Amino acid sequence: MKKINKKSILCVVAHPDDEALGVGGTIIKHIEQGDDVNIVIFSLGEESKLSNNINPKGRLKSAKEWSKRAGSNIYSILDYPDQKLDIVPKLEIIQVLEKILKALRPDILYTHHDGDINHDHQIVSHAILTALRPMNALELKSEIRTFETVSSTEQAPYTDRYAFKPNYYVDIDDVWEKKIKALEAYKNELGAYPHPRSIKSLEALAIKRGIESGLNKAEAFCIIRKIWQ
Repeated sequence: MKKINKKSILCVVAHPDDEALGVGGTIIKHIEQGDDVNIVIFSLGEESKLSNNINPKGRLKSAKEWSKRAGSNIYSILDYPDQKLDIVPKLEIIQVLEKILKALRPDILYTHHDGDINHDHQIVSHAILTALRPMNALELKSEIRTFETVSSTEQAPYTDRYAFKPNYYVDIDDVWEKKIKALEAYKNELGAYPHPRSIKSLEALAIKRGIESGLNKAEAFCIIRKIWQ
């Protein structure tokens, strides 16, 4: 049953699979409670791979299949170069985001932890914070939640500059099987244990975050800004 006061949810990520790995269970929960969920992806994330197995069309297909399984909507896939967002003028990125924010006016926005070792993640996160600064031109008061992305967040040094320190947890025990089923769309991006993108590693992280919050399995977030009007 859909809620009367459904929320507009926006997830902005650098690459396909970031949304599935970082916030997949939470997205599914939003959808199940009747919220509108849109996803924006900055790059197909294939150009910088060291192997010759570069397949942008396959990655795009995986993103669309994951979104279909989860029940979300891919609002836009932008054609920025993988691992080269630092060569794009920051103002351009912010202005693109502002157009998206104006159209969707999200109540809650999910994006990367700004201390991720992946530089594209950092740039996207900082651009979001700039576009949604307190005196933003759109007069938006969106709640901003950052998430961890396995193989990127935990690979950074565990120092204050990089460390992910969650202060908000979402119970995903009831949607865990759906999260894993949807993740099969990104099977080419998953690895064998002990790779952080293995199913076993993902479950270990979900259990760890659950332990921290008195739950069986959880996804963790850092609330950067939340305004009660």
